[in-house]
Amino acid sequence: MLELDAEDESAFPQREVTQAIIGAAFEVHNHLGYGFLHRVYQRALQVELTRRDLGTDWKKRINVHYKDVVIGDYDADLIVDDCVLIEIKIDRNTTSGTRLNY
Repeated sequence: MLELDAEDESAFPQREVTQAIIGAAFEVHNHLGYGFLHRVYQRALQVELTRRDLGTDWKKRINVHYKDVVIGDYDADLIVDDCVLIEIKIDRNTTSGTRLNY
């Protein structure tokens, strides 16, 4: 089993950024609830991260490498402070939330 020392900075090099991202995501969810389209949450998260003084790139295309060969590209939902990639997922099976926001 993999064991990590929570105090070891090398085990979590982006600790502060990821903690800020998690806090921002909870803030967006607490404010908007659920049931909106993907782009609504994406834009709200970008706004919240910017308010927390984090840099964001929206819909940035990045090359995917495999053994020094570019094998394709990937459109990231958000990249925060040039070090953390965020892919936003929406649960489409939640019908009660959808009704709440229409």
